[in-house]
Amino acid sequence: MDSKISEPQKHTRMKPNHDNTAPHRRTRRDHATETAEDYVEAILDTIEERESCRVVDLAKRFGISHVTVTRTVTRLVDEGLVETEPYRPIHLTAKGKRLAAESRRRHEMVFRFLRALGVDAATAAIDAEGIEHHVSSQTLACFERFVNERGKAEG
Repeated sequence: MDSKISEPQKHTRMKPNHDNTAPHRRTRRDHATETAEDYVEAILDTIEERESCRVVDLAKRFGISHVTVTRTVTRLVDEGLVETEPYRPIHLTAKGKRLAAESRRRHEMVFRFLRALGVDAATAAIDAEGIEHHVSSQTLACFERFVNERGKAEG
């Protein structure tokens, strides 16, 4: 039976005892936190730009309905990331501020890495928005090292 498998396929096939579900579990975990990260980062940005953040601000920013934003904000309240009352501004908790700062740091590093590779700013901004949620801390550290070393070489 193995004789029918070409040489490249033999090398890519998982060993029977190897946990080949790990990458999929990580992707599902990343997707689960992606919305929270995007929202707290957007709330922080909006507060810095306008001094307050309301549901309507997030609906406009994400291009979605206020009902969808309200549902997500309710989930973020339950997770201890934001505080709000009906028809009142949204505020980040200390936990929400930490997550927003970390999300912003990841986003900026991915953006800088893509720019260092030669990706134009507009494309890098769009791509960084998705990539930031799916790179490990180890990969992010490599991105940072690459950007810093490249900066030294050009400086």
